[in-house]
Amino acid sequence: MIVPQSFMDDEYRMAGITEPKVMVTTARDPSTKLSAFAKEIRLLFPNAQRVNRGNHVVSQLVEVARQNEITDIVVLHEHRGVPDGLIISHMPFGPTVKFGLYNVVTRSDIGTLPNMSEQYPHLIFDNFKSNLGERVSIILKHLFPTPKTDSKRVMTFANRSDFISFRHHNWRRGRNKKLRPDSGNKKEEAAEQDEGGESDGETTGTLGRNEIELLEVGPRFELRLFEITNGTLDSATADKEWVYRPYMNSRKKRRMDDL
Repeated sequence: MIVPQSFMDDEYRMAGITEPKVMVTTARDPSTKLSAFAKEIRLLFPNAQRVNRGNHVVSQLVEVARQNEITDIVVLHEHRGVPDGLIISHMPFGPTVKFGLYNVVTRSDIGTLPNMSEQYPHLIFDNFKSNLGERVSIILKHLFPTPKTDSKRVMTFANRSDFISFRHHNWRRGRNKKLRPDSGNKKEEAAEQDEGGESDGETTGTLGRNEIELLEVGPRFELRLFEITNGTLDSATADKEWVYRPYMNSRKKRRMDDL
């Protein structure tokens, strides 16, 4: 029996067959902070490339994306030098989703952190149990290719009251021994690298072999959904699938975790 497909299935019918190719760009004339943040966002997505906006209009960006078989365009916006918006437009026909950006903390703001891994990340979506939440999780997860089972890179999207907290970690399993940067034990360091962890010169303390240690990689931020349209970034007349309005705060059935 053939099971009818929804429009969401049709939009992402090639998912899992071909790996996503993401274009990351910004609004025109970005500040230094937004440009640095765009570089970090580009590193989050495997197979992504960052494009300087220059004087290109939206229609030109979309045309370039289609010609180069880009699957998604990510556009970052700012207000007075502070990143405040993120748009994801799926190619070639949509959807396009608009988020507000809050509490952005870049890697440089956090301090000394492990290097960004190039492994395909495992994704955790917490509390996306409604129809709207499932829709948002589908859009987000298809920005990333399928990871290998031994990947030690994890990205978490946790929904709390319609604010989606994003966190990025590497993880490693405990080794039951303290590892010091001056120990000179190259074999243990090499073994740790083979397990997918990254030697950061810190001791693992008394972490047991069956325990897991999380190392934050950054950046971190919160997203709030504002709009979903059934078209691409340049489709001014596209139908609006969902739009945030303030009165929705008092209507639980319109929220991502209660619909």
